[in-house]
Amino acid sequence: MRFRTLLLAPVLAAMVWSAPAARPALDWRDQILYFVLTDRFDDGNPRNNDQGAGEYDPSDRRRFSGGDLAGLRRRLDYIQALGVTGLWISPPVLNQWWNGSYGGYHGYWASDFRRIDPHLGTSADYRLLAGDLRRRGMTLVQDIVLNHTGDYFRMVPDGQGRPLWQANTQSRPTGAPRQAPFDRNDARNPRHFRAGIYHWTPDVIDYGDRQQELRYQMSGLDDLNTENPRVRRVLRQSYGHWLRSVGVDAFRLDTAFYVPQDFLQDFLDNPDPQAPGMRVLAQRLGRPEFFMFGEGFAMDRPGETAGMRKIESYVRDAQGRPVLPGMLHFTLYGTLGDVFARGQPPIELADRIRQTMQLHSRPHWMPTFVDNHDVDRFLAGGTPAALRQALAAIMTLPGIPVIYYGTEQGFRGQRDAMFAAGYGSGGRDHFDPSAPLYRALQQLTALRRGHPVFTRGYPHVLQAQSQSAGAIAWRMDHETQSALVVMNTADHDVLLDGLTPGWGAGGRARSLLSWQGNAIMATDDLSLDARGQVHLSLPARSVRVWLRDPQGMAAPVPQPPSSLALVRPSGQTPGCVDLQSEIAPARQEGLRWELVRNGRVQDGVRWTETAGAVEACLPQEELDDAPEGHRLVLAGWKGPQLAALSEPLILPWQRPWQTVLDHHDPAGDDRGPEGRYLRPLDPPYAQGTLDLQRVTLQTSGNRLRLQLQLGHLSQVWKPANGFDHLALTVYVQLPGRGPGLALMPLQHARLPEGMHWHQRLRVHGWSNALFTHEGASEHHEGTPWPEAARVQADPRQRSITLEWPRSALHGLRDLRGLRLYVTTWDYDNGYRALAPQAGPFVVGGGTSDGPRIMDDTPVLTVP
Repeated sequence: MRFRTLLLAPVLAAMVWSAPAARPALDWRDQILYFVLTDRFDDGNPRNNDQGAGEYDPSDRRRFSGGDLAGLRRRLDYIQALGVTGLWISPPVLNQWWNGSYGGYHGYWASDFRRIDPHLGTSADYRLLAGDLRRRGMTLVQDIVLNHTGDYFRMVPDGQGRPLWQANTQSRPTGAPRQAPFDRNDARNPRHFRAGIYHWTPDVIDYGDRQQELRYQMSGLDDLNTENPRVRRVLRQSYGHWLRSVGVDAFRLDTAFYVPQDFLQDFLDNPDPQAPGMRVLAQRLGRPEFFMFGEGFAMDRPGETAGMRKIESYVRDAQGRPVLPGMLHFTLYGTLGDVFARGQPPIELADRIRQTMQLHSRPHWMPTFVDNHDVDRFLAGGTPAALRQALAAIMTLPGIPVIYYGTEQGFRGQRDAMFAAGYGSGGRDHFDPSAPLYRALQQLTALRRGHPVFTRGYPHVLQAQSQSAGAIAWRMDHETQSALVVMNTADHDVLLDGLTPGWGAGGRARSLLSWQGNAIMATDDLSLDARGQVHLSLPARSVRVWLRDPQGMAAPVPQPPSSLALVRPSGQTPGCVDLQSEIAPARQEGLRWELVRNGRVQDGVRWTETAGAVEACLPQEELDDAPEGHRLVLAGWKGPQLAALSEPLILPWQRPWQTVLDHHDPAGDDRGPEGRYLRPLDPPYAQGTLDLQRVTLQTSGNRLRLQLQLGHLSQVWKPANGFDHLALTVYVQLPGRGPGLALMPLQHARLPEGMHWHQRLRVHGWSNALFTHEGASEHHEGTPWPEAARVQADPRQRSITLEWPRSALHGLRDLRGLRLYVTTWDYDNGYRALAPQAGPFVVGGGTSDGPRIMDDTPVLTVP
C-alpha cells in the first residue's frame, strides 16, 4: 500500500494544483512580492542536500546550503503573515552544480529548463507548493533565464588572434547541458557548431556595445542564439511546461537586456499550436492574468535618464509595440539607496518620481525594491531607520513592492541563509515574527493593501530638500482618495515650512502612519491654515502619512505672519554671512528667533534684537558648495508654536578648495604586498585597473576631497558610480580622537605600523558605504554612517574624486594631522577571492587567507 501511495504522489499533487481555489480577480497592481533564493531559505528535506558532486557545503558561500521547496512550504505561514501576497522564487530548474570556482545553487545556470533541480526537490513538491499558495489566495512567480545556460565552454584567443574554444573540464555533474538541443555545445564538433544553438563568442568586454550585449557571453555563461527558431521554440515549450504542470502565475525574466525585444515578443505571443507563447498559452488555460516582468540592470546618476529609457524600451519598443508587461525599477532602487542610505538630497528622489511618471508607460506594473541578491543588502551600508523609510517609499509609490527575504530580519549579508544549518546564518533560524523590521513591514503592507490610493494613485511631489538630507513630501491621488507622505531623511530635526498639500484652506487629514527612527510616534491629524498650508517640525528619520478627510473641512488654523523680509546686508563681517530682518515691535515681544537653513535650525547662530529688527552672523564654515543656493528662513517661536516666519532667502555659495598634498604612486606596482599577485583572468581586469598612480588631497576648512588616478578606469558593466572591477577602501585616522582600530575588516590585513582608523570608506561601481570603527571586526565592517561620500568618475582622466560628507568630519576646526591610507582590490558581496592560481574573478598568487590589497599608498598625512 505504501508503494502504491508513492506512485500516486505526483498525480495527487497535480490534482491538488488543478483544483480550483477561491482567489479574487487578480490585478498585479495589488501585489506585494516576497523574493527568496530557495537554497538559502529553509531546508525542509535534508536528504536531498548532497548530490555527491562536491557541490554541497553550507560553510562555503559558493556552494549549495540545502534550502528547498519543502522548506518554502513549511514557512508559508511566516511569509503570508508578513502581509505579502505573492512568492517569487529563484529558478528551480536543473542547474550546473559547479563550474570550477562557483556553484549554481542560485538557479541561474540551467542544464535543463524543464526539470527541477534535485537539491530543491521534485516536480511533485513544486506542484504542492503552487497548490498551497493558491489556496491561500497568493501568487507564485518563477524566475526564468532565456539568455544563457551554465558555464560549459569558453572562447579564448589562441595567441594568433584566432578563436579557440575550451570545454570547462571542471563542470559538474556533466560537461554539457542535459536538455536537447542545448547539449550541442561542443564547438569542436562541426555539427554542433553549424546547429547554431549558441553564439560562439567570447566574453562581453563592453556592455555599451549592443552587439556584444546581445551576442557575447556574460561572465563566461554560454550565450544562447535566441535568433535561432529552434532555440525559440524549445524555450517556449520548456517554460510552457511550468504553466501547464504547475500553474505559475508569473515569470520574472533574468538578464532581459541581453536578448532582443523581438525575441521576447515571440516568447509571449507566438501562436504556434504546439509551442505557443506564454501569453497565448495562459489565455488557452483560462489564465488571462498571467504576468511577466524583466530585469534590466541600469541605474542613472542624478539628472540622467538613459537607464530609464533603456528599461522602458523593453516595455515599448522603438515603434511603440508592447514587449514585456513590466520591468524591474532599477533606477528607482539606485536613488532610494542614495537618498535614504547615503544621505544624498531628497530632490534626487523627487526628480526620479517625476521622471518615472513621465518616461514609463506602465509605472504601476514596475516591481520596486530596496535590495536583492545581485547587490549589497541595504543594511550593509544603511541604518535600520533609513531602511524603514526606503520601504515606506516603495509601499506608498506606484509599482509592485518586492521584499527580499531576510530584510524583515535585518540581514546584512547578501545571500545569507534563514535556516540554522545554512551559510551565514550564525547557527540559528531567523523566522522571528516579533523582529522589529518584520513588524514594521506588517504595518506597511497593511497600509498599502488597505488604501487603493497607494496601489493605483498618481504621485505629485510637493517639496524636497535640494542641498542635503532633509524633508521630502509627495501627494498620492486616486479617484476620491488623496494621501500625503512626508519624510525627513536627515539625522536631525527639520522644519518643513509652507507645505501646500493642495486640499484648500481648512482641509483636514487623518493620520495613517507615524514613525520616528525605529519607534512609533503618537498619531495626530493634520489641519491646514487659511492659505491651505501647514508647517511641520519633523523629527530625525521620521515618516508621516495622512489620508485626506473629504468631509473634514474646518475653520483654518492660525497661520504665522510671513511678511518678514530676510535680507543680506552689503556689509560683511569676516568669516560670516550677515543676515538681517525688520520686524514689527508687536511681533518682537516674547519670541525666540531661529535661522533655518535648508530645513535645519542653525545651532549656534545668535540673533541680536534692536528696535524693529533682528540681525545675526551665519558662519561661512557652515556652508557647503551650493551653486543653486541655500534656502534660509527666519522663524519666530512662542513656546512650541511657530508665531512668525519670513519669506525664504536663496543664498548661492561656493567654497574655496586648496591642494594640500599630491602623492605620485609608482605605476605597475599593483601586484600585492610582496609583488606576487596576479590579476583575475577576465578581460575587464585590464592592466592598470587596480593600479593607483596618483593621490591628491584637497581641503576647505574642515572639508576633505580626495582625487585618485588609476592606470585604467573600467566601465564595462556601465556602473552607477562610473567605474567597475575596482573597489577602493580608504581608512581615515582623525586628529585628536581616541584609539581606533588597526585591523582591516574583510581584507585579512592590518594597517601600516603606527596607524589606526576611525572611519572607513568602501566604494565600488554600485556601492558607497562609510563606516565608523565602532563594532568593526575581521568579519564586520563597522557601524554605517548615515551619509556617504560624493563620488565622481572621469574615465578620460582615469580619475575618481571622493568628497567626504561634512557630518563625518564635524567637530574638526581644520584637517591638519588627519591621516589616510588607500587600498585597491575588487568587491562583489565581499572582497574577491584570493587563490594560488588566478581565475575568473579570482586574484592569483596568494593563499585564501592572504591580504586583499592589490595596490596601496603609504600613510598620507594632511600637513
